[in-house]
Amino acid sequence: MSDFDLNLIRAAVTVLSFATFLGIVAWALSRRNQAAFDLAAQQPFVGDRDATGSSGERSTNQAKESGDE
Repeated sequence: MSDFDLNLIRAAVTVLSFATFLGIVAWALSRRNQAAFDLAAQQPFVGDRDATGSSGERSTNQAKESGDE
């Protein structure tokens, strides 16, 4: 492989990586995803009561998934 071929491959990978980066940034800043990201941002602050159900017990969906009924 000559230097020209190697440099061409390097340039192509750089351009492809930059285009991928710009795509990810555009997706992250999209208004369509804002509600989902806002909800995900609040997850660390949600109490155990909300995560496990109002009575503090596992929800029925969690019990069914684990095989406990």
